[in-house]
Amino acid sequence: MSDVQEFRITLTVDDFDAAVRLYRDALGLPEVADWSSEQGRVLLLDAGRATLELFDAAQAAMVDDLEVGRRVSGTVRFALQVPDADAAAASLVEAGATSVAPAVDTPWGDRNARVAAPDGMQLTLFTPAEVS
Repeated sequence: MSDVQEFRITLTVDDFDAAVRLYRDALGLPEVADWSSEQGRVLLLDAGRATLELFDAAQAAMVDDLEVGRRVSGTVRFALQVPDADAAAASLVEAGATSVAPAVDTPWGDRNARVAAPDGMQLTLFTPAEVS
């Protein structure tokens, strides 16, 4: 049993307002707390259940090739489960993200789309295959 109670990722971004528009407003992550002060701005957003997925270089290359057609992501990429990967990608692009690749159907049955946030973070938006 783990002693870890919460998995929190902290992003330092150059354009705070653009990040808020993308993650809170377009993606719909609920705001949990606003700890902004004269020293700096910070929002805590609820991203649901978190898992840590570890890839070796070969797996990262395979996923990039599948989703984008070539190796493009860095050492960190967010994968976010959404009800409709195509619609979520379109919404994020409208909010300032850049489309990296359109949605594809994976060999394991998920639908994955790739976008890049204004800060450059690559996001895989995935909709799991229906379980029958």
